[in-house]
Amino acid sequence: MKKQGYTYILASKPKGTLYIGVTSDLAKRIWQHKNNAEGFTKRYGVKILVHYEVFDQIAVAIEREKQLKRWHRQWKINLIEENNPDWDDLYLTLTA
Repeated sequence: MKKQGYTYILASKPKGTLYIGVTSDLAKRIWQHKNNAEGFTKRYGVKILVHYEVFDQIAVAIEREKQLKRWHRQWKINLIEENNPDWDDLYLTLTA
């Protein structure tokens, strides 16, 4: 059985610093970013979940992460604002 995967984007603030990641457990991983921040996440205060995508296979999520990392910054902002124009913290919808 293949593992489900998630690609996600965190932001420091609306149109602020962005971080793109991949995981098999989105709620747990975002909690870790918010509570045990180290490295890039801690240095730049990147803790707001502003976008995520769900995939049936983790390998597909990894490929999407690589694709998003190659995108121009404005393309990433446009992607976020398509579904989350107010840059709300979507983590709250995962834990509700």
